[in-house]
Amino acid sequence: MSKLIYLDNAATTKVKDEVFEAMKPYFSELYGNPSSIYRFAGEGKKAIEEARRTVAEFIGAKPEEIYFTGGGSESDNWALKATAFAKRDKGKHIITSKIEHHAILHTCEYLEKLGYEITYVNVDENGVLKLDELKAAIREDTILISVMFANNEIGTIEPIKEIGEIAHEHGILFHTDAVQAYGHEHINVDDYNIDLLSASGHKINGPKGIGILYIRNSVKIGSFVHGGAQERGRRAGTHNTPGIIGFAKATEVAKREMDTRHSYESELRDYLIGRVLAEIPYTKLNGHKTDRLSNNANFSFQFIEGESLLIMLDQKEICASSGSACTSGSLDPSHVLLAIGLPHEIAHGSLRLTLSDETTKEDIDYVVDELKKIVERLRSMSPLYEDFVKKGGK
Repeated sequence: MSKLIYLDNAATTKVKDEVFEAMKPYFSELYGNPSSIYRFAGEGKKAIEEARRTVAEFIGAKPEEIYFTGGGSESDNWALKATAFAKRDKGKHIITSKIEHHAILHTCEYLEKLGYEITYVNVDENGVLKLDELKAAIREDTILISVMFANNEIGTIEPIKEIGEIAHEHGILFHTDAVQAYGHEHINVDDYNIDLLSASGHKINGPKGIGILYIRNSVKIGSFVHGGAQERGRRAGTHNTPGIIGFAKATEVAKREMDTRHSYESELRDYLIGRVLAEIPYTKLNGHKTDRLSNNANFSFQFIEGESLLIMLDQKEICASSGSACTSGSLDPSHVLLAIGLPHEIAHGSLRLTLSDETTKEDIDYVVDELKKIVERLRSMSPLYEDFVKKGGK
């Protein structure tokens, strides 16, 4: 097989042709600044407001509750920092989980330096937030709970509805980082009691550099970027019109294809998981077996170094990941895998494969066949594996 097999769709996705076509006019034909007052610029402004309605309807929100940002990380930063600053007279306590994306965790670390207190709630061995710990962590001065909708590494879908109910029972704002779930799972902000929600275009076959933050009308938080009146004065900067149009078109496509795609990817994902677990010994599936994203499979291979595994897969034209793309340069094991109880040496041997609607069964068969050979080869060079075998596999 000579074609590239791309199985890192949790990191980024291919822009669909119809998304690209929808964006093109706003680069070279309708390129006016939508904040200008002349008629030519008004075409872009009109398109942006239509895009806002498309996105709002998708999550059951009102158009004026959607704010366009530069991506998921910016949206996460805005949600946490602006809430922290707006609510500091009520309290300085925030609750999150130990398996959040670093856009959340690093923002929490920043807030801790400013005197805020953060409680990091544990998850179980499947990566599911422990609701009893969440309830126990709530205090009089708790101002925000932030828990991701679905984990970007192991694919586990969190009990978001229950978390939202707990937050609202105590008068606490609830934010969810839905970057991995948006466009893949059905989300309604009212049904889930969500006050703030982050999403990103490049995870749903849209362009990079565009995201949204949903802010419920009743939530009073400040601006994140200052310097202009864009986004109703709450997020300054010239609108990324092509990106906004692309995000909305990708949302439209996701809405149209979601159920069909979910069924197709789930079946293929389960086929992949079944083959790997049956044919490669000393392998563990990470994340919840059923309550997981339809395209996510995350494995840990004992006696294997993840970086070597990725390099050898790349030599076979297979694109994969050992976890979040935002931490791929780190030598430390995944904080997510450590949080679900994996020891360091096994967490180091992780592999994340994330499918798309273009992935085929033939692709999966090729990947598993090559993966078996690579794992066998790497283990043959491992003194730990050799010692393990000598001891009779104990």
